[in-house]
Amino acid sequence: MLRLHKVYHRLSLLHFSPLSLPSSLSSSLSPPLPRLSLRHTHRFSLPSMATSRPRNLAPITALPAEDSAAAASNGTVSSSAAITTFADYEDDSSLGAGYRVPPPEIKDIVDAPPVPSLSFSPLRDKILFLKRRALPPLSELARPEEKLAGVRIDGKSNCRSRMSFYTGIGIHRILPDDTLGPETEVHGLPEGAKINFVTWSPDGRHLSFSIRVNQEDGDSSKFTVWIADVETGMARPLFQSPDIHLNAVFENYVWVDNFSLLVCTIPLSRGALPKKPLVPSGPKIQSNEEKNIIQVRTFQDLLKDEYDEDLFDYYARSQLVLASLDGATKEIGPPAVYTSMDPSPDHKYVLISSIHRPYSFTVPCGRFPKKVELWRADGKLVRELCDLPLAEDIPIAFNSVRRGKRSINWRSDKPSSLYWVETQDGGDAKVEVSPRDIIYTEPAEPLDGEQPAILHKLDLRYGGISWCDDSLALVYESWYKTRRIRTWVISPGADDVAPRILFDRSSEDVYSDPGSPMLRRTQAGTYVIARIKKENDEGRYIILNGSGATPEGNIPFLDLFDINSGKKERIWESDKERYYETVVALMSDQEEGDLHLDLLKILISKESKTENTQYHFVRWPDKKLVQITSFPHPYPQLESLQKEMIRYQRKDGVQLTATLYLPPGYNPSTDGPLPCLVWSYPGEFKSKEAAGQVRGSPNEFPGIGPTSALLWLARGFAILSGPTIPIIGEGDEEANDRYVEQLVASAEAAVEEVIRRGVAHPKKIAVGGHSYGAFMTANLLAHAPHLFCCGIARSGAYNRTLTPFGFQNEDRTLWEATNTYVEMSPFMSANKIKKPILLIHGEEDNNSGTLTMQSDRFFTALKGHGALCRLVILPYESHGYTARESIMHVLWETDRWLYKYCVSSSSDAGSDSVKEKESIETTDAEKKVVATSGGGGKEESDIEYDEVHSLPRSSL
Repeated sequence: MLRLHKVYHRLSLLHFSPLSLPSSLSSSLSPPLPRLSLRHTHRFSLPSMATSRPRNLAPITALPAEDSAAAASNGTVSSSAAITTFADYEDDSSLGAGYRVPPPEIKDIVDAPPVPSLSFSPLRDKILFLKRRALPPLSELARPEEKLAGVRIDGKSNCRSRMSFYTGIGIHRILPDDTLGPETEVHGLPEGAKINFVTWSPDGRHLSFSIRVNQEDGDSSKFTVWIADVETGMARPLFQSPDIHLNAVFENYVWVDNFSLLVCTIPLSRGALPKKPLVPSGPKIQSNEEKNIIQVRTFQDLLKDEYDEDLFDYYARSQLVLASLDGATKEIGPPAVYTSMDPSPDHKYVLISSIHRPYSFTVPCGRFPKKVELWRADGKLVRELCDLPLAEDIPIAFNSVRRGKRSINWRSDKPSSLYWVETQDGGDAKVEVSPRDIIYTEPAEPLDGEQPAILHKLDLRYGGISWCDDSLALVYESWYKTRRIRTWVISPGADDVAPRILFDRSSEDVYSDPGSPMLRRTQAGTYVIARIKKENDEGRYIILNGSGATPEGNIPFLDLFDINSGKKERIWESDKERYYETVVALMSDQEEGDLHLDLLKILISKESKTENTQYHFVRWPDKKLVQITSFPHPYPQLESLQKEMIRYQRKDGVQLTATLYLPPGYNPSTDGPLPCLVWSYPGEFKSKEAAGQVRGSPNEFPGIGPTSALLWLARGFAILSGPTIPIIGEGDEEANDRYVEQLVASAEAAVEEVIRRGVAHPKKIAVGGHSYGAFMTANLLAHAPHLFCCGIARSGAYNRTLTPFGFQNEDRTLWEATNTYVEMSPFMSANKIKKPILLIHGEEDNNSGTLTMQSDRFFTALKGHGALCRLVILPYESHGYTARESIMHVLWETDRWLYKYCVSSSSDAGSDSVKEKESIETTDAEKKVVATSGGGGKEESDIEYDEVHSLPRSSL
């Protein structure tokens, strides 16, 4: 199945939760309020804005919001008119009084109806419109969840918690003229059905999907598997028995052939939920008497005791059931914690992966003992391929891997041939050895005494294979420390043909990226490299699909590439002047064999600065475009916003880029400089040249997600989005050893540029970021306070001593690079932060390194030095924010913060020169927060409320 997704604003974190929950819980449950901690006299609020959005289509997990009646506008936003409405924030009497909603200019954009996701049939003759709902209510996130082995589980539905879902499926036939026929709605579903895991049968005649419904108590039911006839749209349950439910904690189901599915079900014999002992059987003990070296990142949600182990088994163990469309069912294999099922291309075998005890309290389930077996399609065990032991000791160095067989897969060009990789360095990237990885291959059932054949040896780390046939496959290898990436051409069926290097380049050098081979679907349902033939030409051609990075921005392309000679012919290129077009998929692969160039058909996306993404078919030889979607503009009130990709230089000569957005109708010569929000995310590089390369296109549509910084265009701000913050470590130099120096230099260059252009007021420039961008924000306020009037830091980590075994792209330990860890930590410079900073964090953040405690402790450190700061903790939210109540409140907090400390900024805001004091009025809920976060060992009843500095009010 071909699903379409795009992701915009690469330098910001996706705010979409991968999973969202069912409908709403009982209305009698009132959602908890965000936790607010104050340290100053003026009222402030929190920010949150990830500038990411769905590209080729809204991602399945993206969840905009309820329909809004106020979505339309004349397409212009007056910068002065927008900002004058900030006056509402002068009254602080309601601070902390529950969830708030931002002004209509922001709310209406977030509440725009979501567009559907698309999925094309295997035969490319039909397309699904998968309809999505708006932002979920907080009550869905409030449902109980179990945190086990790095996985969060909804026990009522027996699936991952916080799952999003589709609300409907529309089927369109692709007509001979490439237009779409009328929609056939999938029907026969229960009212309020929540749809997940939509897949096509190999022949494209049926759809499989799962359904949940709301029960009377507000909880979602367990999953049932359904089948729909694609021609009629009629849907029905796969299983006749209502007692058979899907176990969706790991794998869910796969089509074994055109008429049957292998389904992970909840064992009928499972029994009652394990009960936690009232009295433990003994102390919790972990031991390392063997003196093993075990270094791991700060993983979240790990197993804690024997009860957790039992609970994990209870929810994760499945019974595999082979189910036919005619209603016949058969249990195969014993119940186990199955994690993947992969049928062979000829449908005769299935690769079955499972995990088993002994479990670990140190690492998540991905490192638990893992068994891979080969079964026949009827469930009979053929042989065990491997049983890997617990992998707690994988080194933290990048490119370190698990010992033993890994990446066991089917060759996509063969009926039933296996291949896998085995490391030769013990999995430790610091060990120098040649070769480092060896790729093996063998048939599913080798003859007696037949040994696996060596397919290829690699000196870097294996990165994957694109198969074509016995004469051609491309093998990829890479090495992070040097950023080297190589592509090999091999002939899998010819031992006498020596492998040769096709491309050898730096992964950071986007200008030299030749592109990736386009794949075609086979009759077996696998994907292989598409071979292309030209009229009267015997050349061996493939198509390379590239992003086309240039100093002027990305210009995507298709090159006809002769695999023997290396000669290229550009057969398609994106429009350079107005539009940004990207190739999504090959659509002319219905027949087996080589594809004729003159009969080529592709699907592209097309967009511009002012026109949102639409999809088109392109046919050769005339390359005429036929538009197949007509999605409305998601925010017409910003349709005429101004966007420019700008370039400037850091003082050490490094070229930098950013995307500058200005409000519709704004003219710097007549309107003067604006308040400006800088939103970014640092990146590491090995060379100045690579760091200075342009990434992205000036013609891309400005996607605005629910927490995007671009929302403040509607409030009259200039937005500097994604200014490059390269942290460069050339040669043997470690980039982070000069982190602060390079961070400040990059920020200085960005600020100087927007001031030079006359679009940003020098005293009204705010900075913000999410995750590592929040870490950046705090460091900039500590080390470059002259640049910014305030900061917004969301879901960040601020004390690197709490992540002692590496973070981000740092793979040295705290003890190996103590000075770097300390100097990079804004927590250690809390006494230097004098500018207002807003901290936001999800209370249930499960991202490695960004524990909620990071913001709690940073706020305490700031408060201990009298900093003007505010902390908002969002109940039930994780690393990215999902619930409508949370998102709207984050936007309200951000908008208010930007008014108080950016729009109304004075030069001494937050400085020690302001001496006037007044006390904070706090609600009972706030008092409790201050009591628990302030430290000092006092009981709640003994809390002494601090007096705080008062800031002078300034009008616009």
